[in-house]
Amino acid sequence: MLTASEYSNNGRQHQPVTRPAELNLPRVLWILSSILEKLVARNEKLVDELNQQLNKLSSDSVRVGKSLNAFHGVRAPGISIPKYLERIYKYTNCSPSCFVVGYVYIDMLTHKHPDSLVLSLNVHRLLVTCVMVASKMLDDEHYNNAVYARVGGVSNAELNKLELELLFLLDFKVVVSSRVFESYCLHLEKEMFVNGTGLKIERTLSPKSFENEISVEDKKSSSPPPIVDYGLT
Repeated sequence: MLTASEYSNNGRQHQPVTRPAELNLPRVLWILSSILEKLVARNEKLVDELNQQLNKLSSDSVRVGKSLNAFHGVRAPGISIPKYLERIYKYTNCSPSCFVVGYVYIDMLTHKHPDSLVLSLNVHRLLVTCVMVASKMLDDEHYNNAVYARVGGVSNAELNKLELELLFLLDFKVVVSSRVFESYCLHLEKEMFVNGTGLKIERTLSPKSFENEISVEDKKSSSPPPIVDYGLT
C-alpha cells in the first residue's frame, strides 16, 4: 500500500494545511491528502533525477508508462490536493467511505501498472474519477457524471471517458470486500498515528446492490447544491 511515512523524506516541501477536523470534514480527507501529496512529490523527484542522469548521457527524457496517460492534464492544476478533496466532498456529499475506496482503486492501479506514476499532472483526474466510481458502488444515492464533472473541473464527455478508462485499467474489479475495506482503514489509521494524530477514520460501509451496472445515467434524486466552477488544465 502507499504510505506517507515511506515518502516523508522525499519530495518537495508542502505548506501546512488545515486539518478536516478543524473544518468539520471527514478525517480521511486529511490523511489521504498527506499520502497523495508525498507520493506525487516522491514520483516527480524520481522523474527529475532520472531526467538529470539522462541529460548527462545526452539521451531522451525518461518515459514513464502510458497506462495513466488519459488522466494527464496539460499542466498541473492550481488547486491543491487537500482543497480538491474538500471540494469533492463539499459539493457531492458522498460518504467518507468513498474516499477510502477511491484510494483503494489508486493503490490497485499503482500495483497493476507500476511503470505508470501518479503525478501532479494526473492525480486530480484520478481522484475525481475514483471517488465517483466508488460512490456508485457504495452510496444508495449519488450524483451523476455531469455533476462530478463540474465539481472536478472537467467536461462531462471527458469524465465519461476517464470512467471507462479506469474500469478497463482495473479489469472492472471495482467491488471492494468488507475485509479489504477494513484493511485499508487500518492502514490509513496507522498513517494517522505516524503523523501524530492517532485518530480513527470513518468506517460506514453500506454497499448498495452490486448487481447493477455502473452507468453514467445514475443520479441522485435531489438537485445538487450551487457549484462554484473550477476548471482543470
